[in-house]
Amino acid sequence: MHACFAGERLLCAQAFHGGSMMSNLYKFPPSMLHTPAAFTPLIDVPEPAPAAADTLTFVFHRGRLLLQAADLALPTPVQLAALDIDLSRAQPVGRWQGRYCQTVWRDEEHLPADMGLAYHGLRSLFNAVDDGFLGLASRAVQLAEWARTHRYCGVCATPMQRARGERCFKCVACGMLAYPRISPAMMVLIRKGDQVLLAMHKNSPSQRFSPLAGFLEAGESIEEAVHREVMEEVGLRVHNLQYFMSQSWPFPHSLMIAFTADYLDGEIRLDENEIAEARWFGPGDAWPEATSSVSISALLVRAHRAPAAG
Repeated sequence: MHACFAGERLLCAQAFHGGSMMSNLYKFPPSMLHTPAAFTPLIDVPEPAPAAADTLTFVFHRGRLLLQAADLALPTPVQLAALDIDLSRAQPVGRWQGRYCQTVWRDEEHLPADMGLAYHGLRSLFNAVDDGFLGLASRAVQLAEWARTHRYCGVCATPMQRARGERCFKCVACGMLAYPRISPAMMVLIRKGDQVLLAMHKNSPSQRFSPLAGFLEAGESIEEAVHREVMEEVGLRVHNLQYFMSQSWPFPHSLMIAFTADYLDGEIRLDENEIAEARWFGPGDAWPEATSSVSISALLVRAHRAPAAG
């Protein structure tokens, strides 16, 4: 994979959608969480190893990123050394703006008060740091957590070793392979004439209305998941599924795959364990507050919201 992969995604989107409105939408809005185009992924540590001054190190503790309290910059090499962080277990992330990026976790939460460092949840950094930096942090946290949770084989408890040439841990005793965990999830905006269906999920951190969403089950296609989730959550049947776009979402390791679909039949019947409220919104309605612009959810709704009458 090369640094131009973002451009290749745009060309694929243009071909898939015939150069329509979607090809323009596929150029991620500046605020939307995404990998920066000038980033080159790396699986192995470069040889010779980059100098500390040319390395950006993402350090996480329980999913929170360690940053300078004053300017939200990454820790310096001197600070990393003072914290006694074991960089031998750091994982390659890639190159960005000419610098090597790596990620590592820290077991201890305590930070010396005089170091000027603090942990930050990634959600708290939305619209607070550079979008490219936040996109890399969302990749780095998933790799750090994968490495932290796969230090030992889940079959025989033997210490795992990194395989060269692929993003994988391997058990030298039993051959068990462990790849980064990615959990695919569908999202769908249901259209009914000039109305769209939005729902408030009970477990949503923001408690805002958004398109329906849910994780895939084992052995299930993404299309099957759309139909199942819609029926389970709101009791409707849909048809005419159309792919919209996808987004990596690091809370904790999701790949959101978004669709639109047309209403077929049924009356709204809520799964009260999952959905607090669901209703149709159209041009004459008072629309709810939009979800965060960093997510694919906001883009999906904005792209298909009918203009107000008059």
